[in-house]
Amino acid sequence: MERSAIMTQLRENMSRAYAPYSKFHVGSVIKSTDGQYYNGCNVENAAYPLGICAESGAIAAMVQNGSREIAEIYIMGDGDALVTPCGGCRQKIREFANAKTQIHICGPEGLRKTFTTEDLLPFSFGPDNLNNDEPKSILE
Repeated sequence: MERSAIMTQLRENMSRAYAPYSKFHVGSVIKSTDGQYYNGCNVENAAYPLGICAESGAIAAMVQNGSREIAEIYIMGDGDALVTPCGGCRQKIREFANAKTQIHICGPEGLRKTFTTEDLLPFSFGPDNLNNDEPKSILE
């Protein structure tokens, strides 16, 4: 998919967000390593902290469809500031990405900045930290 088509899809995903409380609409598109694309938008809830971020929705769609690796992810939100993933979404992205996976931060006008997973979550904890093949003492 060309970048212009991804921007169009991001705008569409933003328009589908359910954000009656914050009025802050966010859209996301994930390209998986197998070349498939998955969409997400934020979905708020009256029990405010129980909402779903756009990135989380796209990750859930990716996993549900059988993909397990993010090649790159695009996130779009309004406003002058960069709309980067929240802490929880950074950890969720980390679960399915590598240190060099690109995270593209966009506004309605287009691409604003690109980060890597490592840029946004340095010294992260992930699946590779849970190598259970050899139990280790915390004293080693």
